[in-house]
Amino acid sequence: MLIGQYEHTIDNKKRLALPAKFRGELGDKVIITRGIEGCLAVYTEAEWKIMSDKLGSLTISQAEARSFTRMILAGAMEVSLDKLGRILVPDYLKDYAGLKKNVVICGLSNRLEIWDSEKWETYKKAAEKGVDEIVSKLGGLGI
Repeated sequence: MLIGQYEHTIDNKKRLALPAKFRGELGDKVIITRGIEGCLAVYTEAEWKIMSDKLGSLTISQAEARSFTRMILAGAMEVSLDKLGRILVPDYLKDYAGLKKNVVICGLSNRLEIWDSEKWETYKKAAEKGVDEIVSKLGGLGI
């Protein structure tokens, strides 16, 4: 299962080592794409198939669906893990997420998110302040 928070760095060759704990589950190739709220999302090939099928089933008559589908699918790239578990982060995705040297990799069950460390801290602090309200809203969902 992909869970936990890990601090890593992007090297001078734009490579990012994914946490060793996840490598067996990720396989030899992953799909990296734009995430929501300014991060990157990393999917296994199996999870990507599920996600892309869902996106492909959205109606093209709704502008929001078209826009979201374009953002996620056009931004996606299949990347291979090297022998050390590193991936090459494409420049356009690095720029999108504002990634500098230090990043945080979050395991979120079916995907990883890659955040610039400073951006993650800002997001996390804001989310922690509103956690009581969020829990109240999610209570109706059985959580």
